[in-house]
Amino acid sequence: MKIGDVKKVCVAGTGQMGRQIALGIALSGYDTYMMSRSQESLDKVNAWATDYLADRVAKEKLTKEKADAAKAKFHLTTSIEEAAQAQLVIESVVEEKDAKVKFFKDFNAHASKDTVLASNSSYMPSSLFVEYVDNPSRVINLHYFNPALVMKLVEVVKGPHTSDEVVTLCMEFSKATGKTPILLNKEIDGFVVNRVLRAIRDEAYYLIEQGICSPQDLDIGVKLGLNHPMGVFELLDITGVDLNYLSGKRRWEETGVKPNGFDIVKEMYEQKKWGKKTGEGFYKYEKK
Repeated sequence: MKIGDVKKVCVAGTGQMGRQIALGIALSGYDTYMMSRSQESLDKVNAWATDYLADRVAKEKLTKEKADAAKAKFHLTTSIEEAAQAQLVIESVVEEKDAKVKFFKDFNAHASKDTVLASNSSYMPSSLFVEYVDNPSRVINLHYFNPALVMKLVEVVKGPHTSDEVVTLCMEFSKATGKTPILLNKEIDGFVVNRVLRAIRDEAYYLIEQGICSPQDLDIGVKLGLNHPMGVFELLDITGVDLNYLSGKRRWEETGVKPNGFDIVKEMYEQKKWGKKTGEGFYKYEKK
C-alpha cells in the first residue's frame, strides 16, 4: 500500500489523545472515523470537536471554510464494520495490554488483511500484539505526543515484523498530516523521547522521595536552570499521572525493579489525581 491509497483513517479510542489525533487528521483532509462502542463517548467527542473548531475560528486561527471541511471529514461511529473499511487504523485506547489486545483482535477480524494497524502506545512495542494479527507485516507503532493537535512529533517504530512499505507509508502519512516523524529502526521499551524523559523523571522522583525539594520547586529549577519549556511534574499532569502509573506498574512487573516515585503515583492514581484531565495532579486546575 502507498500513501495515495489511504482514503479513510480510523482512530479507536475517544480520550483526549485519540480525539485530537483524529481531528488533526480530518483537518488535513482525510476522511477520519472515530470508533467507540459507546454512543455517549462519541456524543462528547462531537461536542468537543464542534467547540474546538468554533473557538479556532473565533480566534482567527482557522477559517470557517476549513473548519466546516474538517467537520465534514470527521465521522463518528459505533460500528466496527464501518470503521474497519479504513486503510489505516490507529489505536489510542487505554495504556493497558488487555485493552490493546482486544483492539487488535477486533480489527483483525473485521478489516482487510492489508489494512495497516498502528498502535499509539507510549511504551508498548507492536511486537506484543503480532500473535493476534494475520499478516503482522502491517503492524507498527505510530506514537503521537500530547496534545496531538499542537505537538508536531510522531515516532514511527519499525518492529522486526513490520514491512518497509508500511514504514514508508507511515512516515509519509505523518508528513501529509502536518507532523514531523522520526524513524526508530528497531523496537525498544519507551521508544526515544520517553526513554530520555524517563531518565529525567526517575531522578526527579528520587529527589522528591528523599525530601530534597518539592515538585513545584523542582519544576522551577528545570525550567530556569535547564531552559525546559515546562517542569517534569507539570508535564506529567498534562500527559496523565494515570498513564505514568500504568506504565510504571508494567515496568515493575516486567523487570522486578520498583520505579522511583511509584508509591507517589499509585496513591495519586487511586485518588484520581490524574492531572489536568481530572482537575488535580501535582497542581490544581480549574475545570472548564
